[in-house]
Amino acid sequence: MSVTLTQLLAMAGGVVLAGVVAHGAWQARKAGPKRALPPLEEPHFDAPPFAGGESATEAAAVVAPDSLDVTMPAVARPLRRPSNRIDALIDAIATITVEQPVAGELALQHQPGSRRAGTKPFQIEGLNAQTGDWELPAPGQRYGEFQAGLKMANRGGALNEIEYSEFVQKVQGFADGIGGFVQFPDMLDVVARARELDQFAASHDAQLALLLRARGAAWTPGFVQQAAARHGFVAGALPGRLVLPSAEEGAPPVLTLQFDAQAALADNPEAQSLRELTLSLDVPQTPAEQEPFAIWQESARALARDLEAEVCDDRGQALGLHAFAAIDVELKKLYEALAGRDLAAGSPAARRLFS
Repeated sequence: MSVTLTQLLAMAGGVVLAGVVAHGAWQARKAGPKRALPPLEEPHFDAPPFAGGESATEAAAVVAPDSLDVTMPAVARPLRRPSNRIDALIDAIATITVEQPVAGELALQHQPGSRRAGTKPFQIEGLNAQTGDWELPAPGQRYGEFQAGLKMANRGGALNEIEYSEFVQKVQGFADGIGGFVQFPDMLDVVARARELDQFAASHDAQLALLLRARGAAWTPGFVQQAAARHGFVAGALPGRLVLPSAEEGAPPVLTLQFDAQAALADNPEAQSLRELTLSLDVPQTPAEQEPFAIWQESARALARDLEAEVCDDRGQALGLHAFAAIDVELKKLYEALAGRDLAAGSPAARRLFS
């Protein structure tokens, strides 16, 4: 990541809605916090332009035997499909072979109690003997082999020797339980790869955030939620968090709008006053073709208009068009660098790495 981008992201990194302090006590008395209006009818909001999405159904395939024996019917073997959970780009992969298919119940019985090695998550998948899919072991299924993938880096840093040793111990216990033989990659090689991957990720990570500051009257949480809902935001999993859902089902949200969680948890939230909001974009989590930066910028303007707020950086300085334009130029370079590493923004591997 260039110095220019680093500086721009630092400038935009903490932007939150903060209100201009009203001049004079009379103004404070006149303008209390803005409250949500009770709906006169069932509200209807236009879906955001990026709502929707498509999913593709993968057709089953079989491998035909080279020749057929008239005395013994040939058994069609399913085509082995790649895993969508474990990726050699970001995972250290251990393979587990078995002499005969293993029941899903047995595999579940011997799964490690924790799927983490230090701060790094790992997964154990089985190759379904009937479908040819790599999947998490499930009852009623049989698996011809297994693999375990340990993430080599995340936003917590690179995988280290202690974490790798813990991974080896847990996967070896699983293999022993199902009567399998496990092969691990060399620890020094894995750790070296992890450090290189971490260095790349650290220099190509971008999380943008801006502040919205109330120009005059403060807002209640209900007023903020009502205004944000008009622009496609819905309640998030955490108090004080609203999200703009992705077009892709099950994908992380495109944007996050946050305010003081204590205000959301108060016995009477509508008695609370808010003067700042944070609108953030986690760049590696959303595909570039969905234009998340443009959505972030437009959402900031729309919310600022409806909330009568100012768009600022973390130092309270207003963000103008030139600042957004400069960031946009550098983000295009970042997207290209990620795609060149086969870690395009919004891809499953990128989402797992930048987490």
